[in-house]
Amino acid sequence: MNSNWILLIIGGLFETGFAISLGKAQEYTGRELWLWLISFGVCVSVSMYLLFKAMGGQEAIPVGTAYAVWGAIGAIGTVIAGIALFKEPVTFWRLFFLSTLVASVIGLQVVSNSHS
Repeated sequence: MNSNWILLIIGGLFETGFAISLGKAQEYTGRELWLWLISFGVCVSVSMYLLFKAMGGQEAIPVGTAYAVWGAIGAIGTVIAGIALFKEPVTFWRLFFLSTLVASVIGLQVVSNSHS
């Protein structure tokens, strides 16, 4: 796995961070609200920068693949965080479609690596 994929994965985790920050911001007012909004700003900035870096350089990941994988990592992380932090429901269909998303991300990485 080249360094751009590592940057992309970390960027996707920061995408999860900005989604969690928005969710937590909904629960607070005052100072706590602002701290969560600052967390959102930091996470979205880092996430976008790492996505940008992953799409450049000698080992660039194609834009379509990078964006799809980045978004999927964020979505997967956000669903898991929603279950753990916000007591969102755990149903067969949520887990089924989450697993198809994971399979799709793996497939995109395999296809991108074999055609680069």
